[in-house]
Order: sequence, then structure tokens, then C-alpha cells
Amino acid sequence: MVGHRTLGRSGLRVSELAYGNWITHGSQVENDTAVKTVHAALDAGITTFDTADVYANTVAEEVLGEALRGQRRESLEILTKVFFPIGPQGPNDSGLGRKHIMEGINGSLRRLGTDYVDVYQAHRYDYATPLEETMQAFADVVRQGKALYIGVSEWTAAQLREGHALAKELGVHLISNQPQYSALYRVIEGEVIPTSRELGISQIVWSPVAMGVLTGKYLPGQPLPSDSRAATDPTGLRFMSRFLTDDTLVAVQNLVPIAREAGLTMPQLALSWVLQNDNVAAAIVGASRPEQLAENVAASQVRLDADTMAAIDKALCGVIIDDPSLTEQSSPRTR
Repeated sequence: MVGHRTLGRSGLRVSELAYGNWITHGSQVENDTAVKTVHAALDAGITTFDTADVYANTVAEEVLGEALRGQRRESLEILTKVFFPIGPQGPNDSGLGRKHIMEGINGSLRRLGTDYVDVYQAHRYDYATPLEETMQAFADVVRQGKALYIGVSEWTAAQLREGHALAKELGVHLISNQPQYSALYRVIEGEVIPTSRELGISQIVWSPVAMGVLTGKYLPGQPLPSDSRAATDPTGLRFMSRFLTDDTLVAVQNLVPIAREAGLTMPQLALSWVLQNDNVAAAIVGASRPEQLAENVAASQVRLDADTMAAIDKALCGVIIDDPSLTEQSSPRTR
């Protein structure tokens, strides 16, 4: 069964593996399969579910709400996000201005079929809106009982520090950041994680298997597997392209004997590596069918020894991406 960890400096516990429905629900997976997969996650002990209003242009929230209908709400942690354009993409249909945040939370709650979310997250940093306005709107969402905590996604260390200070002044709790993080993509280690530890913020990381590259199924010098995300999903390919170089794919194959020695599959090794970081509260996993979850769940509560961690670093030496400036680049400068 999946273990649980405390999220930031709070009393909220989340499952080490969180179920995320980016790309899958409302687009790649039929609704009945999505519901069965969510139920399989629940059966495996996953209690934390992450979504966003922008996923499938709001449909992913609807599918998740349907899948969780009838479950005991108090036993779940539901997280969603606001920032990117939804609907007809009018002038106020994106960003972190007060109008979009207040309308965003109401729409998300309606689609999810719940009175509140456990964490309401800023999906990116909004350079076009004063941070004071953004944080005041989030604080009002919390005071209205529509969210219990505040989280963000892909914020820099400086942005986290400023946002945390404003949240503290407003009497609300900023407890989480949702960045990309994997053995191949470590840009948060230099600045974001040390700052987060200081402030009492945990990471809920996405793409812990580097969009599937760390499964080892993409081979150097070989065509993309016909049924893979890189071959079938343009959005996925855009995010994955930085990992699909021959140098990186050769290095990933060097992990195969390391995983075998540890008694793990390649996806389990990748997930276990992420969960070794004590600032990571949860790794987000997705699935297009129920049976995929069983392999992921087996990575929970696995602890890799120092020799295995060192071997992973050696295998990936030269292809690890760790430039801290990439975090800042992830948020668009304009809406």
C-alpha cells in the first residue's frame, strides 16, 4: 500500500504517490476506463488526486469528479490549479488576477462536485498581475472555505519567498510547490528545495519518470514506439524533446542493470529515486488503464541505499539537466 507524508509545515497528510490526470482524462482515455483507473488508485491506497482546470479544457476535472463521486470526501485530498486559459480564452480567462481566481475556484468546485479543495494551486507565476492581488485572492478563497491551503507550481526560490511572506501576512498557509523533477531533470535542487525547506514548503513533483523516458522504452537510434506518448501526443512530445537525444537515451539504458540489482523495474527505480528526497511529499503518477498502477504503487516506501543512488548519478552523468534558470522560464511573461 502507498505510504503518506506531511505536506509542508502543515497538518495535511498526502499519499506518496498522487494520481494526476493531465493528458489522460477527457482526452486520451475513455471516461469509463478513467473511472476504473481512479478506483484502482483508491484500492491501492492513493488518497491524493491532482488536476487542473486547463486539463482537457476543464473536462479532466469533470471526469475526476465523476470518478470520485460516492467516496468519503474526508478521506481524500483533492488538488487543482488555476492560471492557464480556459473556455473561450477571453481577456480574463487566464492568469492570476482576482477575477480569474475567484471564477476559477467556483468552476473547479462545480466540476469536481465538492465544496472545497484541499490545496488550490497557482499553476504558474503571473508576471502580469501584482503578487499582492494574487495572494489576497487566494487568501479570500481560503477564508470562504473553498480551499484549505495554498500551493503553487514552478515558482522560483525568490517567488516562493515573496509569496510565502505575503501569505503569512494574510494569515493563510502556502505549503506546496509543484515542479518537474526526476533523476534526469533536477533544476529545483540548487535553489528551490533549500528555500522550500527553510519556509516549510514541500514539493509535489510531476513527470518523475521524465515523461516516460526513464522507463527505458525509448531506445537510442531507434524509431519512437508507435504506441508511445512521444509518437501519439504532440503536447507530450514537446515536453519530452529535451530527453530524446541519443546521449540521454544511452545513459538511461545504463540504469537497466542498476534497477535489476535493486529488484525494481525501471519505472519503480525512477519513482523511488524521487521519493528519496525528504522535501518531496508526493510524486504524481498517471495511468491510462488500471493495471498500470500496480507497478507504480510498488515503488512507495522503497528506500534506495547510498550505493544505488551513487550508481544512478554515475550512469546519468553528463545528461542531467540542473540549470536553476529553467524554472523561471517555465512561466510565460505575457498571457
